[in-house]
Amino acid sequence: MKANYIEHIGIAVKNIDKARKYYEEVLGLECYNIEEVADQKVKTAFFKVGETKIELLEPTSADSAVAKFIEKRGEGIHHIAFAVDDTNKALQHAENKDIKLIDKKARKGAEGLEIGFLHPKFTMGVLTEFCS
Repeated sequence: MKANYIEHIGIAVKNIDKARKYYEEVLGLECYNIEEVADQKVKTAFFKVGETKIELLEPTSADSAVAKFIEKRGEGIHHIAFAVDDTNKALQHAENKDIKLIDKKARKGAEGLEIGFLHPKFTMGVLTEFCS
């Protein structure tokens, strides 16, 4: 298994509309996609910076993982996502290397990607996502 490139960096925000202004007006980036991922209880907004994307994550429910993250740590970098050829194979590879998984198998994420997360306690405190 090899990570191909950084697919995106996820940033937890309380309000996407407010956060978008910073990315658009200060950094000059264009938001090209906004969608809700109901099963993850988040609304997402995407920006491209070169080949890498920035994903803003706004919780849509107080019991979502992103809402709990913001409550505990405040707004900021939530996760880093790596593009892989096959999310399920990448998850299995990580588990074989004694990395605890949040997702035992791939699930559907934003932009139609198959995603899976590794537990940050096993990745030096960085919530890591695989995408394919």
